[in-house]
Amino acid sequence: MRILMLSSTFPYPPSRGGTEIRTFNLLKYLQQNHDVTLVTQYNKGVSDDEVAELRNYVGELVIFPLPPEPQSGNMVTGLLAKTSRFIESVVKATPPNVLHRYSPQIQAFVDGCVAGKKYDVITCEHSVNEIYIRPEFRNTVNTVIDVHSSVYGWMRDHLEMGAAQNALRDRLYLSLVLKRYEQRYCSKFSQIVVTTQDDRQEFLKLRPDIEIKVIPNGVDLNLFPCRSQDPGGHSLIFVGAMDASHNIDAARFFALDVFPELQKRYPDATFSIVGARPTAEVLNLHQIPGVIVTGKVPSMVDYLHQSTVCVVPLRTGFGIKNKTLEAMAAGVPVVASDRGLEGLAVDGDNISLTALRANQPAEYITAISQLFEDGEMRSQLSHNGRQLVEAEFTWDMAGKRYEQVCLGNV
Repeated sequence: MRILMLSSTFPYPPSRGGTEIRTFNLLKYLQQNHDVTLVTQYNKGVSDDEVAELRNYVGELVIFPLPPEPQSGNMVTGLLAKTSRFIESVVKATPPNVLHRYSPQIQAFVDGCVAGKKYDVITCEHSVNEIYIRPEFRNTVNTVIDVHSSVYGWMRDHLEMGAAQNALRDRLYLSLVLKRYEQRYCSKFSQIVVTTQDDRQEFLKLRPDIEIKVIPNGVDLNLFPCRSQDPGGHSLIFVGAMDASHNIDAARFFALDVFPELQKRYPDATFSIVGARPTAEVLNLHQIPGVIVTGKVPSMVDYLHQSTVCVVPLRTGFGIKNKTLEAMAAGVPVVASDRGLEGLAVDGDNISLTALRANQPAEYITAISQLFEDGEMRSQLSHNGRQLVEAEFTWDMAGKRYEQVCLGNV
């Protein structure tokens, strides 16, 4: 099978964020038995060595430049430019970031490939790439969109939790653009893939007539081996790209609303925020006693192994969370929110307890205290978490399911 994979996000190394991890591991699996051409764009900070490494995992790598950043100019011209971008977004029912990343060169390349019948399937890795697919393509080639998560649901969550950086702007986009956007692009594709049932339900609200396949994320079990011993103590860890709004909100919520109260019970407790590109909001949290902001680290799994408990206090965002799966694979007990546990059966009737659930500060304090005090419970969650990942959430499993979608076997 000849596959053309579109990813405006450069998917290497597969540690930059969730989009990159999923894209890389799916293409790596598909390349084993198929001929994959990856079309991507140079992102800030991509090195020549990383480009050379990525070439080893695909049949052909085609890279285009990102469009230049919009110029703000002075206050008047900047306001006019923003207004113009907003109007264009509303008229085209397309988010500004999708319009900004759009490359006429990529469009010409894709159009030429379809006209020449060079590929059997085109996959769009993340909804931002849908812009290159014309509705008529599905008449001659299998077109797949791997959504990752609903942008409409994601922004609505941010607004409901007070985590939006510009609430007025986002409310306008939510009502005027995003719902129409997801309704529109869904109709273009032969196949639609999401990562959780929650996301599937979000899309069915918009388009109840379409078939949607759920393919969750996975973990590379070699990169995240189960830890050999429980370190004990009172150390907490939260991991992720620390320039992502949902991670910023989660880190601030836990550091400001949960951790100080927990310290009253455990004065020696520490909370490590581990991940690349921490913003000023995240860096400032180190002023709280016991809070450690590491920035990028050489080995995420080493930090996980050294931690008593991993917390995933996400309050926003749709889709399955790599950070939760990776902590479970590493054998670290997890305390997480409903959003952090999305797509995972970890508690309830006839289900082995695999993680503790918490959404409010008091619930986090109770759950974490249980694990700090009970070594046997930590061992149980460590064992059950690893078993769950091995049984249901490896990249080989995700790759096999995705391959069937690409083949049209839904």
